[in-house]
Amino acid sequence: MKRPAAIVLGCSAGGPEALKVVLGGLDPRLPQVVLACCHTGSETAELLCELLARASRLPVIEAAEREPARGGVVQVAPAGYHLLVERDLRFTLSVDPRVNMSRPSIDVLFASAAAAWRQALVGVVLSGANADGAEGLRELRRLGGCAIVQSPDSALAPAMPQAAIDRAGADHCVPLDAIAPLLNQLCLP
Repeated sequence: MKRPAAIVLGCSAGGPEALKVVLGGLDPRLPQVVLACCHTGSETAELLCELLARASRLPVIEAAEREPARGGVVQVAPAGYHLLVERDLRFTLSVDPRVNMSRPSIDVLFASAAAAWRQALVGVVLSGANADGAEGLRELRRLGGCAIVQSPDSALAPAMPQAAIDRAGADHCVPLDAIAPLLNQLCLP
């Protein structure tokens, strides 16, 4: 795998705490695009951004329609919209039907990001209580991206990481506290 251009993270139940751990451990020099989709933050994306910004060493902002995916910044899927990455690396927001009972959907974000970045993408599935993210991670791997899954035994809600492993497999299945060091290793020269 070549050095990644982007990282996508997906989570649900237990996700905000997991995201805080991962984002807090990322090297602030990270030049990659970092996108996050969290179901439990879907009603309060602005509050989720504020919560994550307190833990992250990278700036955290809400993704916006037609804005470019920016490196060195964490961009969070907004409330009530699917977040898609277009081939020109700009965002599209969609109110298409829920996927896995969720909008924003991790599957939708992962699949669109995989089409945009292909083998230069790392997908990370964290704690969650449903199977959203598993199909998107499978597509990401099919297009040559790298899949990291939080080990289910380290997740507050193990259903989402277990579904990802069962349906997509993983290039790395590691405890929560090992994810940020692994991302730093994969992404920095």
